[in-house]
Formats: sequence, structure tokens, C-alpha cells
Amino acid sequence: MNGLRRALGGGAEAVGRRLTTGELGALPVVAAVLVIWTVFQILNGNFLSPRNLSNLSVDIVGAGMIAVGIVFVLLIGEIDLSVGSVSGLAAALFAVLNVRQGMAAWLAVAAAVLCGAAIGAVQGYFVARIGAPAFVVTLAGLLGWNGLMLYVLGSSGTINLDEESLLGELTGYYFHQVAAAYGLAAVGSVVCFLAYYGDRRRRRAAGLPYRPLTEIAVRTGGVALVAFLAANVLNRFQGLPLALLAFLVVVAGLDLVLRRTRYGREVYALGGGLEPARRAGIDVVRVRVSVFMLSGTMAAIGGLFLASRITSVSQTSGSGLLLMNAIAAAVIGGTSLFGGRGTTWSALLGMLVIQSIASGMSLLGIQPAVQFMVTGGVLLAAVVIDTVARRTRREHGRA
Repeated sequence: MNGLRRALGGGAEAVGRRLTTGELGALPVVAAVLVIWTVFQILNGNFLSPRNLSNLSVDIVGAGMIAVGIVFVLLIGEIDLSVGSVSGLAAALFAVLNVRQGMAAWLAVAAAVLCGAAIGAVQGYFVARIGAPAFVVTLAGLLGWNGLMLYVLGSSGTINLDEESLLGELTGYYFHQVAAAYGLAAVGSVVCFLAYYGDRRRRRAAGLPYRPLTEIAVRTGGVALVAFLAANVLNRFQGLPLALLAFLVVVAGLDLVLRRTRYGREVYALGGGLEPARRAGIDVVRVRVSVFMLSGTMAAIGGLFLASRITSVSQTSGSGLLLMNAIAAAVIGGTSLFGGRGTTWSALLGMLVIQSIASGMSLLGIQPAVQFMVTGGVLLAAVVIDTVARRTRREHGRA
């Protein structure tokens, strides 16, 4: 019991230290999600219903995949404005190859994803090797790739997809077995514990401060509680959505790349400045090109999930608020616009905020104009928090 009190006290002390030194992490966005869900549930009792939360978990996937790529670009202090157009072009390419040309679905998917990677490589080359500003290069891409999408679609403008096809199943398939959702929750909890415990062992071996086992147990218990509650909600509707499973695997896998690989350390180092990274022996050109390739790849994957959600591709695919939502999700989720800070989980949390606002206002029958204003206010708040936190870190010698 005393160990539990010490763990809780240590956790509270750690939170206080984070607040005073500007190391906020995911605290603001988690608080925002709780506030948004509480408010909408009070205003409409159906907001936290299993059906609405299950639909919400699928709705965040398409734009969320794109936001994951944006996170990598922001981490090196750049921007990619072309992701919306790239997502639309990838979806159009798949539809033409699969529906009109009769190509096998898996081959069409591969071609669409490779198209996104190739576009990212081209844009990354102009930015990293030629030295052109990323803003201008990707702005040109936004226009150019959108035009190419319209050309690929041709005069018909719209291609309908089969709901029972490979692409249709991406967002339409659910694992109805109760064990699927609970199994995922159990695996996630175990992985979380192993990550905390592994970090403890490494820090202890290096003679650095490390978390006590009781604190690790409390943290893991919190993750497990959230995971099993989510599994319970999903099982009360149709079960675990395939789209959500794919999104979580991508987010967790790329988070592992960022945190546990040399490449991830190079990406973070690049966010601290090009010249210091170059002097540290990092191949700056290679890393920058690879980041834009990853952004293009994730944009293509996100475009396929978005097309699957509405089972069609049209001239409006990849347009509208998609680009703004993807960038906003990364920033709202905690990725710094100044580079060097953020994780792939930022994309998930930020998209959860944006889509929760959209879902709640839809249930309340509020016009989209108000939704845009609220989302804009949340984005501005996220940028202000990031700016103030950065200033605080600088004052404490942590910037």
C-alpha cells in the first residue's frame, strides 16, 4: 500500500515537474479529449454510445494515416502541403487500375502506394538536394498532383468501388469475435509494460534515474484500463474494426522506429538544426528525402482508406479540409511546429480531437461553420501551448 502511495505521489510530482519545465507531452490533448467527450455527452446522450464511438474509431483512420506522415515532416522542421492531392491521386490510380483495367486489387494497391512513395521521393529531392523551400515545392505538388488526379479519372469524374472488394473491406470489415478486441487490449498492455520495464533496465544500467516498479505497474494499469474499456465498447457494437487495428499497428510500429532505431534518432536530431546534424555525421540529404517519401507513402495509404470509407473515388477526393485536418491533427496532438518534438501517437490523439468535434456537432445538428471555428480555436490553442512550452524549456535549459 505504501508502495502504491509512493507511486501515485511520484506520478503527481512528475506531472508537476512537466508542467513547470514545459515538458507537457500528451497531457493537454488528453485533457482536451476528456473535456470534449464530457461536454458532448452532457448535450447528447448518444455521443458515448458504442455505435458512435465505433464509427468514430473508423472515421479517424484515413486522415489519421496522412497525419502520421505529416508528423515525420514536422519533426525535421519542414511542411508537406501536397498530401491531400497525393491521397486523391493514389485513390484514383487504384480505382482506374482495379475497376476500369481489371488489375488484381492487391497489385493496384501496391501501385497506388508506390506512386505515393515516388512522389515523396521527387519532392524530397528538390527540397534536400536542390535546396528549394519545402513550402513552395509541396504547394506546387498540391496543384500538380490534383491536376494529374483529374486527368487519371477522365471525363466520368467518379468511380464506384465494390463494398465487398479488398479496398471496401478496409473500413467495412469487423472482427466480431469478442476475443479479438480483448486480445488486442491485452497485447497492448503487455507491450506497454515491457517498454517501461526495458527503459528502466537501460537507465539503471547507465546509472541514470529510473522509475520504480510500483510506478511502472500503475502506469501499465492505467493503459490497460483504457484499452479494456475501449475493447468493451467496441464489442458492444460490431467488434474490432480492421481499419482501427491497421491504424494502431502503423502508429505503434512507426513510433518504435522513431524511439528505438538509429533512423529515428537521426530524424529527431535533424529537427534540432541541419548544421548540427551534419556535423554529427548524419546524412542529411538521405534522411530528408526518406521523410518526404514516408509522407507520400502515408498519404497514399490514407487516401485508400478514405476511398474505402465512402466506396468511391471522385474529382473531390483529397480536396476540401483534408490537408488542413491532417496538419492540424499532428499539431493538436503535440507535434511541435519548430521541429524535434512529437510522436506518431500525436496523429492519433489530434485526429481524435478533430473527429470528436465533428461527430459531436453532427449529433447536435450544428452547422459545419461552427465546427470549423471550434477546430480553428483548438488548433490556435495547441500552437500557443507549444510556443509557451518551448519558451519555458529554453528558460530551463531544455530547448
